[in-house]
Amino acid sequence: MVIQLQNISKQYEVPGTAKKRIILDNLNLDIEKGQMIGIVGPSGSGKSTLLNIAGTLDNADAGKVIFDGEDISTLNDKKLSAIRNSKIGFVFQLHHLLPQLSLLENVLLPLIPSTNKHLKETANDRAMDLLKLVGLQDKITQKPGQMSVGECQRAALVRALINEPEVLLADEPTGSLDQKSADSLGDLLVQVNKQKGLTMLVVTHARKLADKMQLVYTLSDGKLIARN
Repeated sequence: MVIQLQNISKQYEVPGTAKKRIILDNLNLDIEKGQMIGIVGPSGSGKSTLLNIAGTLDNADAGKVIFDGEDISTLNDKKLSAIRNSKIGFVFQLHHLLPQLSLLENVLLPLIPSTNKHLKETANDRAMDLLKLVGLQDKITQKPGQMSVGECQRAALVRALINEPEVLLADEPTGSLDQKSADSLGDLLVQVNKQKGLTMLVVTHARKLADKMQLVYTLSDGKLIARN
């Protein structure tokens, strides 16, 4: 298993009250190498919270996160940051590209803190290969403001892949796109999975994107239910 979530629980205080709302309730999930898993469910059901815990961006109140056989639940911030930077790629609903940087500069940004000499030496070639894969090889000098939203989201996908992560975590990656661009990005995710064997966990409201996943769970009342 690449990622194992074991007995994960998470709750939040309800604003203005002394009550707490259970978001994740003793939840378990095993993610195998190369799997594409989709998580669907209504707004506020905890999908993003689940993704953030799997990606070490948030902590569970109880339970363990096992990554590559290592319990990372008790690691310090420095070690967690190293795991995020080297082993996990993130794609969010908004691309978060820096407006003052060119497309190529944005894509290469995650390499700044990397200590992997080989990754840095081969960065430009790898970036161009990935940009060609997503059809952006002719736009490397353009800034985000000169590109469409769909193009920016494809660039964000390349940025997430530039460090050759083991896992890609995507939170509503097509949520800000029109249907044509959303279909294109969904197809790209499948293509990357097939070509690179990349493990993916995708949170989405989009039925068409979820249908592209190999396994889909519905998150409801803090539990995951496998969809037939």
